[in-house]
Amino acid sequence: MPKDVVNRKVPRGDRRRMELIDVAEKMFLERGYADTTMQVIAQAAGASKETLYRHFESKELLFAEIVGRKAQMISGPDTGITRGGSPEAVLSELGTNLLRAISTGQSSFLFRTVVAEAVWTPELGDIFYERGPGLTVARLTQYLADASEKGELQCDDPGMAARLFLGAVVSQFHLCRLVQSSWKPPTSAEIGRHVKAAVSMFLAEFGARRKARVARG
Repeated sequence: MPKDVVNRKVPRGDRRRMELIDVAEKMFLERGYADTTMQVIAQAAGASKETLYRHFESKELLFAEIVGRKAQMISGPDTGITRGGSPEAVLSELGTNLLRAISTGQSSFLFRTVVAEAVWTPELGDIFYERGPGLTVARLTQYLADASEKGELQCDDPGMAARLFLGAVVSQFHLCRLVQSSWKPPTSAEIGRHVKAAVSMFLAEFGARRKARVARG
């Protein structure tokens, strides 16, 4: 396909916006949040501060865009959690997306940046949670509530169930990624086995057949 045809699919303004987000993410990871100014980002992107501010009203909102884009890749409109599907398929996809995000490194580096800076800039931690992990929790909670209403699951407390599933999938991997210098990313096979076990454990507790087992008991 000709290059100009590909470029026409994304409006020029939107392309430039995405380029600015890419540059800003790189700067935040290299310099930290406090030392990355809008001027620094503009210079690195070969843009004027006026252009940068035309797309983003503040550094905080630009950072929020970066975090939101990560969340879109994990649980956005192009994923099963939004499109719908069987609980097993949706949870398997979500778990795989989460572990792959951790394995790439950038998400964890971003997390480290937030933890380091949140002491001095508390609102940064709020932005990160609300636009990132909190958004995924909210989306999963809604999916579990809808699936329970349809009889596909039995989640009396969808919020708690969402947190339990996400914790089962990522907590140990994320901890090791953050603190172990010798940490090695899991292979695709390891991710597959771990997610399959987490999904099976979740469905054993919250699956639709649980109600029938309880009734027989």
